Amino acid sequence: MVLDTVWNMTPDKVKVLMLAKRQLSELVCDAVNLEGINLTLPEIQTLLDGVTVGGHTVSDQDIALNQAAGWRTLFQWIEQDAFSVSVEKVCGLHAIAAKNEALEWGNFRSGSVTIAGTKYMPPKPEKLINLFEEITQELDGIPDIYDQAIHVFLSMARNQFFYDVNKRMGRFMMNGLLLSTGYPVINLPANRQLEFNRLMIPFYESGNQKPMNTFLRSCLDERIITIMREE
Repeated sequence: MVLDTVWNMTPDKVKVLMLAKRQLSELVCDAVNLEGINLTLPEIQTLLDGVTVGGHTVSDQDIALNQAAGWRTLFQWIEQDAFSVSVEKVCGLHAIAAKNEALEWGNFRSGSVTIAGTKYMPPKPEKLINLFEEITQELDGIPDIYDQAIHVFLSMARNQFFYDVNKRMGRFMMNGLLLSTGYPVINLPANRQLEFNRLMIPFYESGNQKPMNTFLRSCLDERIITIMREE
């Protein structure tokens, strides 16, 4: 088993799944706010309880609900030991989380894309399947579980496998890998968006993951680390 070599947390799939489920509203709230959808945590909690909230478009609320549905699907896969970092799973989640938002959902993009703020060009669509397989193969050479998970997220973000919802899908796969091996998820808080954006632009250009790895590790809640280190 690949271990956490930095914090030395003891893996516990039951515990981390419980913690992630309790964090669902927060995970959804931060994800949609990072996309410019200004729903508050109480509003997200109300939506997840099945009640619509005023002052927001139907499409914004649907994006939030789709994000929650993606998380619930991921939780179900973890409970059934059915998760894998694979084309099948990532496209399955994209079909849920990106429904009616991306140009196409449930499939890798069929055309080229650009990334705002950088001259870097993501790979051509015909290369995407092989590139995803390369990412999964590279994991075998990474000895730390958080380095593995962050590598998945950053590689997916840089390759832009979909027309849209790429960073969210990368976070789903990153956190699916963590949960499936018994480690707590990394949530990117919306209030750290500026730091995130400032680091992602040079990452897209260079492909150097180290600064982003350090940043993403700093997003892991210290309280959860303490819980996971309890005997």
